Amino acid sequence: MSAPGAAQPTASVCPVCLEVVPARRETVGGQTRLVKACPRHGEFSTPIWRGAPDFAGWLRPKTPSQPAAPATPRARGCPYDCGLCPDHGQHTCTALVEVTWRCNLACPLCFASAGEAPRPDPSPGAVARLLEGVMRQSGPCNIQLSGGEPTVRDDLPALVALAKAAGFPFVQLNTNGLRIAREEGYAQALAAAGLDSAFLQFDGVTQGPYEALRGQPLLEDKLAAIEALARAGVGVVLVPTVVPGVNAAELGAILRLGVERAPGVRGVHFQPVSYFGRHPGPPADAARITLPEVMAALEAQSGGLVRAADFSPPGCEHALCSFNASYLVDEDGGPAHLTRLSRGGGNCCAPRPAAEGADKAKAYVARQWATPRGAALPMAGPADDLDRFLARARTHIFAVSAMAFQDAWTLDLERLRGCCIHVAAPDGRLVPFCAYNLTAMDGTPLYRSTSARHVP
Repeated sequence: MSAPGAAQPTASVCPVCLEVVPARRETVGGQTRLVKACPRHGEFSTPIWRGAPDFAGWLRPKTPSQPAAPATPRARGCPYDCGLCPDHGQHTCTALVEVTWRCNLACPLCFASAGEAPRPDPSPGAVARLLEGVMRQSGPCNIQLSGGEPTVRDDLPALVALAKAAGFPFVQLNTNGLRIAREEGYAQALAAAGLDSAFLQFDGVTQGPYEALRGQPLLEDKLAAIEALARAGVGVVLVPTVVPGVNAAELGAILRLGVERAPGVRGVHFQPVSYFGRHPGPPADAARITLPEVMAALEAQSGGLVRAADFSPPGCEHALCSFNASYLVDEDGGPAHLTRLSRGGGNCCAPRPAAEGADKAKAYVARQWATPRGAALPMAGPADDLDRFLARARTHIFAVSAMAFQDAWTLDLERLRGCCIHVAAPDGRLVPFCAYNLTAMDGTPLYRSTSARHVP
């Protein structure tokens, strides 16, 4: 257990000026806070871990895996030299390629500030050059086409095909699903182009969260998008942004909805809210939800589907960034329930190679988040119980995970150097996701404005 008042030194940035400042993770009474002080702007203290499992026991040391081909030199130090620089401790697992900055929604919570005076879309040639750069720097990692809302581009199927032709084995779409739900045949067109998976924004099972977070009652559209993608054979991952007082009471219901729609829905990936853009002051403690609180809520709300003890730290990114578990969906002729698959073993105190975790994560995502071939097909001929179990195990695995992205108040440079999700910036640099989306309290970005130029 963590000793009362135990503190671990690290470094962060000032939320006001984004200058690097010393920081510490301070644990008292089951709560860990990131505490830091700027000589000009004072002290900031933000909760990053509340409740069980024990903070210190969750940490997993890793042996860093530097980028094979660093594109930027060390100059000012982390987080200012991203590109990636030689000090980064993890190579790319997933590369995000933003294919538009336009959007068909105006969500108040948006990493990309989509829809605010958007720049012209990158041309297919520019997208191809970004993909070539990712391949050159990171090899055949997983690709996520993102934005903005990528489906506002009429040539999106061609961009999916472009990514496949470039040699990337797993291509995922980050989408709000509206066009997929409303346009007959659109999901099939994406599937025909080679799309493997859709990362579907999905904030609740009632209209309230959509009205609060997206400005419209969108539940029917979300359900229609799930059905269309499942029919087309594109794996669906439900992605709720978890906001206290908005949808934190619906986590168990979201999980159950996903399980009931397996194997078309491959899992749920919860994202505790992070705060970007303009804020007159630090977000209140009550406005945040930490990973252990998400674990506890899933156990309390799921009616026994999952337990907090099921979840494990990640093998790829820093341990404080995420949790995950995999389950077998077993219907037994009645309501679906989940059976926890075996946990990974090993000595938690022995450093593991970060490269090993990244390779396993890439393979797992590509295997799990895409719809298995033949998932909807009945078995041919008679089968015994073992045959049925093995067939189901190939198609009915369901993933439950969460990732806590960092903002200016929670940014921990040790965590940032372990990031494996990198944005292919318009100028070709690979920038860790949390650095790329980082903004100061007044909304000033660290990277988005400085990497905005692109070749048409």
